[in-house]
Amino acid sequence: IGEHAIMSARHSIARSISLLWGCGLAALAQAAGTDGGPLLLPDTLVISSSTYDPNVGAVASLQVGSTLAGTDKATSVAVSDNNYVTVWNNTTPDASFGVTSPIILTDVDPQSGHALHRLQVPTDQVVTSFSSKSELALHFQRSKGGPSLTLVGYAGAGVGALDVSNADAVPGQDPTNPVTVAFGSDYAFHRTIVALDGQDHFSYTPTVDFGGDNGRSALLGSNGLYYAVGNSNNGNADTFGSSNGTNPDVTVTTGLEVVNPIDGDSVSVTIPTDNSAEVDPYLQYPLDKGGLDKAGKDNNFRGVAEFAGALYFTKGSGSNGVDTVYTVIDTAPPAEGTDAAVPTTGSLPTAGNVLPTVAAAGNVSVSVVNGFPTDSARTTSGDYTPFGLFFANDQTVYVTDEGTGGTDDLYNTKAVTPHAGLEKWSLVDGTWQLDYTLTAGVIGDVDTDLVGYAGEYPDVTTIGMRNLAGRVNKDGTVTLWAVTSTSSASGDNGADPNRVVEITDELAATSLTGAVARESFRTIAGPTYGTVYRGVAYVDDDEHDDGRLRDAGRTQDAHGHDGIGSGPQRVRVGT
Repeated sequence: IGEHAIMSARHSIARSISLLWGCGLAALAQAAGTDGGPLLLPDTLVISSSTYDPNVGAVASLQVGSTLAGTDKATSVAVSDNNYVTVWNNTTPDASFGVTSPIILTDVDPQSGHALHRLQVPTDQVVTSFSSKSELALHFQRSKGGPSLTLVGYAGAGVGALDVSNADAVPGQDPTNPVTVAFGSDYAFHRTIVALDGQDHFSYTPTVDFGGDNGRSALLGSNGLYYAVGNSNNGNADTFGSSNGTNPDVTVTTGLEVVNPIDGDSVSVTIPTDNSAEVDPYLQYPLDKGGLDKAGKDNNFRGVAEFAGALYFTKGSGSNGVDTVYTVIDTAPPAEGTDAAVPTTGSLPTAGNVLPTVAAAGNVSVSVVNGFPTDSARTTSGDYTPFGLFFANDQTVYVTDEGTGGTDDLYNTKAVTPHAGLEKWSLVDGTWQLDYTLTAGVIGDVDTDLVGYAGEYPDVTTIGMRNLAGRVNKDGTVTLWAVTSTSSASGDNGADPNRVVEITDELAATSLTGAVARESFRTIAGPTYGTVYRGVAYVDDDEHDDGRLRDAGRTQDAHGHDGIGSGPQRVRVGT
């Protein structure tokens, strides 16, 4: 990107360094310790966020009447300029509308609430899309190579580019993609896995996957392979195979992808042929209403986790497929063109649950985890809309629910749905069952008076939760952090100022009674005008760490307090 873009991005970072923390009346302070590293300190929480910048790239010159993507046959025109409050109304003429923005990682001490460090992914390498609400999940893992944090973004787009999240992944991939029609066949961006190591070094694994839509989440498996989930097919590809007119085929470069790590120093590295492959690529469920779903859409996966050598992942959006929790089993999938029955299986990691390789991805099956919903999203509007997963042990899993079930209206104010919040599931006689849903202190809350440089943002209601992280404590409790989902009268709820919240639950409890009934979420971050929070990851204690690494990353103020203050606090990354 150009010098002006770099300077503007740095200005955005400087604004993002302001942290606001507190319960009730909050106090504004500057973050200390944000210029040093490393970011991945043991026993800390990493939060991913992004701040909208109207002053950089194509969005800086966006005006009413500017050309946008429309349908596969025609372009559309903008109905708003780049004003943060109104720009999202452009989703009406352009369903692909979005604006690229920087990826910010902030490290927080979960005990004291102090912000320790902040780091930006280089914007000349990878960015995210504002307001794609399902992006920027974080996964922390330890391997032989050391600690690593992974996420997914867009290579080469820079800040302020339009409609990148629905552009092709490879130039000329899909001539029917509305973004390609509007901006040309070369307007394409590799969905790229970004890895951050313990020395604050970024490495990049670009892919040819998720063309026409977005990669949501990626983790480094215990076998050394990357596993990524996402969506694809923004055009008219309605059949599997090369005959649908896309190259690479958007219907089989989506869902759950197995990716061989490249881990280059830049996104300009060459992608080897067949470097990734989709698990169960021809997944397509029969429906009670009409014909089959659009090819490649029944595996519109959003969250992913590995537990005890098995993969678990979720689908919770779109009027297609089954919104539920899935795993991978060592069973051959149905052949291409065969209607697949909704599968069920035992859900504990066993010999039947596998971490597939690139070569074996097409020879294993996606399967609904036993006990989780099996109803068609189209026929029921999705009673559950699962997103994030955290296994506390082999008998207990927490699942966030986005709260968008039971409605076809994704962009306007909607009521809180029955399963919205943080669900707790227990394994009973080989079947998972829902114990209760935690909602107190956050679900249904309305944030008002969200006023900033572009005017007042519409009131925002918290309706559910997305990405999730957790830590099992020695006292028999589990602490969980989640990113909230929202509803407002804005043009796109993905642009809403949202929150990061925390709760501690009794691990052994199976009913919402007694002390559990009094558990309540507290806000850790947000809402922050112009900023969205996307992912959370807990950096676990390294058994060889003696505390010096973490303490070395802190600074103290004149009163001897670490970071930005003392006591329970709430952080804002942005202004």
